Amino acid sequence: MKRLAILTSHPVQYYAPWFRFISQTCPDIRLKVFYLWDFGVRSQRDPEFGTLIVWDVPLLEGYEHEFIPNTSSNPGSHHFWGLQNPELRIRVNEWRPDATLLIGFNHASLIHFILRAGSLPLFFRGDSHQLAPSPTTLLATFKTGLRRLIFSRFQAFLAVGSANQSYFLQHQIPKQRIFLSPHCVDNARFLREATPAAGRIWRDQLQIPLTERVILFAGKFSAKKCPELLLEAFAVLRPENACLLFVGSGEREAQLRERSAQLDLNVRFAPFQNQSAMPATYAAADVFVLPSSGSRETWGLAVNEAMASGIPVIVSSVVGCGPDLVIPGRTGWVFPVNQAAALTECLRAALADDGHRQEMGNHARQLVTEHFNYECATVGLRQALAATESGPC
Repeated sequence: MKRLAILTSHPVQYYAPWFRFISQTCPDIRLKVFYLWDFGVRSQRDPEFGTLIVWDVPLLEGYEHEFIPNTSSNPGSHHFWGLQNPELRIRVNEWRPDATLLIGFNHASLIHFILRAGSLPLFFRGDSHQLAPSPTTLLATFKTGLRRLIFSRFQAFLAVGSANQSYFLQHQIPKQRIFLSPHCVDNARFLREATPAAGRIWRDQLQIPLTERVILFAGKFSAKKCPELLLEAFAVLRPENACLLFVGSGEREAQLRERSAQLDLNVRFAPFQNQSAMPATYAAADVFVLPSSGSRETWGLAVNEAMASGIPVIVSSVVGCGPDLVIPGRTGWVFPVNQAAALTECLRAALADDGHRQEMGNHARQLVTEHFNYECATVGLRQALAATESGPC
């Protein structure tokens, strides 16, 4: 039996079901997750949502885990010094893993662990990409060189998609060290709970008629998510019998509300929805939009959730999941980043034919449930373990 340690910042609703899946279906892998922060399991303020959050779905059940004390004076995963865990290496070594998987590395504790790992095989799973144009400054060149140095300490890389795989290759990672472990969510939960009945109930609570088509934005109202771009594209289209629904909170909320009032649009706002409410949120919608800009929208797992709920999607050209999940005209649409006119045309196409849109939602659900699931993610992990066992990758 292989002993696999996993190091990650805090319990996350996307990863916890995967850890549970591995523990329950892989008798040849003993897994233990080492968490560096307890966000999500007790009420704490999310700096981007701007609200207190404690997740209301089970994140710690069904797998072995341990919280390592975090001594940072400003704990969080949003900055480098937010994770400082002096006991991390000792605790991991005491458990005696055969390999250690790091999910991310941009924090003080993880860099320290990487540099002092010795002969322990290290795996890396991240979701960075270079879909957005890269700067050519000296600082950017220095950061690329630093990442290559850090990556040289890893024996295997779990790529979550094609753009992420290209990112690793561009950092001079040998192809034989890269194993596909696709990004995924708990598809079964959304298949089970994102029902038409649940959508109707939530529409009724929001006083949205069943005859009205709903364009959904759900997430943080932040600059990188570009909710204003969606608002402006909707304003140009001004579709009949359709509304734009913003679900969430964040720094841009006041501006969004003010601008939508100025434009006199059919725009609704709903507060942040905890995880148990998300299936109904997607079920109430007809299309989901993620118009993000820049390089920080590394994947966009909300797109997986929407597609698992049977909803077609619209994403910008720098959303990391786009090359893998969004097949134009079949599962959704992709528009050039920051191009409001192009987004308007995607919205027009999405609302043009109810039957075709519903068919696209079915294709979207089929794609993620068959190819972007915990089974497929685990195949890549197994391949990495096997390659390490047989010798240097």
